[in-house]
Amino acid sequence: MKRIVHADGKKRCFWCGADPLYVHYHDTEWGVPEYDDRALFEKLILDGFQAGLSWITILRKRDNFRKAFDNFNPEKIARYDTKKLNALMKDEGIVRNKMKIWGARQSARAWLDIQEKGPGFSKLLWDFVDGIPKINKIASRKGIKAETPVSQAMSKELKTRGFNFCGPTIVYAFMQATGMVNDHLTSCYRHKELSR
Repeated sequence: MKRIVHADGKKRCFWCGADPLYVHYHDTEWGVPEYDDRALFEKLILDGFQAGLSWITILRKRDNFRKAFDNFNPEKIARYDTKKLNALMKDEGIVRNKMKIWGARQSARAWLDIQEKGPGFSKLLWDFVDGIPKINKIASRKGIKAETPVSQAMSKELKTRGFNFCGPTIVYAFMQATGMVNDHLTSCYRHKELSR
């Protein structure tokens, strides 16, 4: 894939292409450390919905997802009844996958359990990287991993606690997105900014 030359002259990771929405996401969100419990829940659920699809598909539907899922409020999602879940299956603004939709309710219940009984969702996840982002030095797409021993361990912990759609590959994408690892290519201007 040929590297895209952006109008601002900045070098970016190859995967964001030239789509303005994707470029903005790359520049402002991807890889930025996220510590908020609810925001982490939203990102994990959306990464689960992405399974088998491209991230840009989810990104384009993210506002619809937020509206459909009560702004990813776990307390509300945990109480969804069959009628609400079936209504979500008819919502063309989101990914209409029954297992993923019903799985979101189960994951919300698991999230609430962690919040109520400890240690809190953010602490649970960030403890896997000792509370600070791991700075990787990846020079090309060949160096990008699909999963790591840490994502495997986090995935296992999440599954044990009742989460759905949290396999090690999904979890690693989640770790990249939430800044637990800095996987911007070393040639990308964001790598240096997020390594400070």
